[in-house]
Amino acid sequence: MIKVGVTGGIGSGKTLVCEIFGHLGVPVFNADIEAKELYNTDKEVIEQVQQLFGHDIYHKGKLRKDILAKIIFNDSKALDKVNAIVHPKVREYFLSWAEKQTSKYVIEEAAILFESNAYLDLDYIINVHARQESRIERVMKRDNISKEQVISRIKNQLCDEKRMKLADFTIYNDDNRMLLPQVVDIHQKILSKR
Repeated sequence: MIKVGVTGGIGSGKTLVCEIFGHLGVPVFNADIEAKELYNTDKEVIEQVQQLFGHDIYHKGKLRKDILAKIIFNDSKALDKVNAIVHPKVREYFLSWAEKQTSKYVIEEAAILFESNAYLDLDYIINVHARQESRIERVMKRDNISKEQVISRIKNQLCDEKRMKLADFTIYNDDNRMLLPQVVDIHQKILSKR
């Protein structure tokens, strides 16, 4: 089973690219969605997050995401601690999920594949690249947050240049190139590796 990662900066278009792969019949595991679920369902994660930030970080059994975001996107040590709690669990879930798939390859979509070392379990990495101005606009609209908040989140991620150097493939999500032909080209290349 070939395992492929799809990564890119916040607002780059990872989810859209993964939807296209999904239409091509490739199973997609969204690590960011899985992490958000674990905050509210995994007892160990809940206990460890409460130990770090106090019981008020949860309200009626649900993580107060807005409060956690304010903390971790302004304190890199807090972000590292939270990632150390959640990402090993996400790895376990992904590897277990991948074993159950029957396709020629699977995709893991994650914003911080390199930062979390998750890329070490993967055979190929696809980076989705978009201009920073476009990313900021998309995230401001999507998450209803300020430009400063988006920039703060961008600063906590690997820069585009490093991601592009580390990735096996880069998909350009801009006005000059269509996504579908780029995705289909990479899909064919990965299938030919079998």
